[in-house]
Amino acid sequence: MFQLMLKRSLFLSSRSLPSFLAAALCATSLIAADKKSDTPEDPNHPGYTQLAKKSRDGIGKEYMGREISFVMGHRGASWLERKSREAEEKPTLLIKALNLKPGDNVADIGCGSGYFTRRLAKAIGPKGTVYAVDIQPEMLTILEAKMAEAGQDNYKPVLGTIQNPKLPEETIDLVLFVDVYHEFSHPYEMIKNICKSVKKGGRIVWVEYRKEDPKVKILPLHKMSEEQVKKEAAIHPLKHVETIGVLPQQHIIIFEKQ
Repeated sequence: MFQLMLKRSLFLSSRSLPSFLAAALCATSLIAADKKSDTPEDPNHPGYTQLAKKSRDGIGKEYMGREISFVMGHRGASWLERKSREAEEKPTLLIKALNLKPGDNVADIGCGSGYFTRRLAKAIGPKGTVYAVDIQPEMLTILEAKMAEAGQDNYKPVLGTIQNPKLPEETIDLVLFVDVYHEFSHPYEMIKNICKSVKKGGRIVWVEYRKEDPKVKILPLHKMSEEQVKKEAAIHPLKHVETIGVLPQQHIIIFEKQ
């Protein structure tokens, strides 16, 4: 299932895996929650394959040649807020690269503790809205506390599902996934529903650790190549417009809704 967006920071090397498993275990019930779309009804659906043996950092379910990774539960939220994150990932550069405008409506999918929700809210100003989406109520509770602490109220917390982020249709100017898409247990359904929420000409942005770069010391299934992202986006009404390489470890891959 869409274990997904819980998020995001499985940004750990394989050496760190044992200590991380405890945080991942609290998402186990979510990973088994919804089987309905494993038998696709949409004729455009490329389908899912259940593997005979799962990888140690995967769920044993394959999509378009890629095994889907497991996810982190809310008990690992402190990792998202680690002080070293700015130095490691340069989130300030990411926000700048998005070229957001005052008054934009933005969706932070798999918002977790709100690390990027706070930064997006500042970038779009009081007339804009950040839809902060997660499937764990506990994450949204943490997010709301941190938004209040920051004095920010231009956001809406949204409890999504493993197949649908529950966003209003044709409302969103930009959708952001930061190190979360590879964790979606139902990526086809999620992107299909996200496309419904985006305005024509709106953008969907994948931020993923670069699989092509052996120097990026992240668990294998928590990295994605640019080629794979483009492959999975191509079956939706999305056009690749730009890949930005300003971050030390991640791609910024931008698509526009057609």
